[in-house]
Amino acid sequence: QVQLVESGGGLVQAGGSLRLSCAASGRTFSIYGMGWFRQAPGKEREFVAAIRWTADNTYYADSVKGRFTISRDNAKNTVFLQMNSLNAEDTAVYYCAASRVLYLATRTFEYEYWGRGKQVTVSS
Repeated sequence: QVQLVESGGGLVQAGGSLRLSCAASGRTFSIYGMGWFRQAPGKEREFVAAIRWTADNTYYADSVKGRFTISRDNAKNTVFLQMNSLNAEDTAVYYCAASRVLYLATRTFEYEYWGRGKQVTVSS
């Protein structure tokens, strides 16, 4: 089992920045990739970004490319999502997830472990 706990998030004005963190514990050696997803009210959960747990390969949704950066600190078993130039469309609950499939996954069913989510609200 892998446990994921997100932190960060909150309220920010449009154009501002926030950083989310996700601390992993448990059987982290089994993780291949970590991802961030988000879900806005009335919408499906959507992929935001992913990173390999032991390498620097990353992948981003087109909607956040150039504004968001995913990174990790393996010494702390933590993954980060730096979010810049935020706009109202970025308002959502953001979820951290861990995957054991052997490629950078972008679909929710490819992720086995999930955090509880953190609210990010961008005011315009």
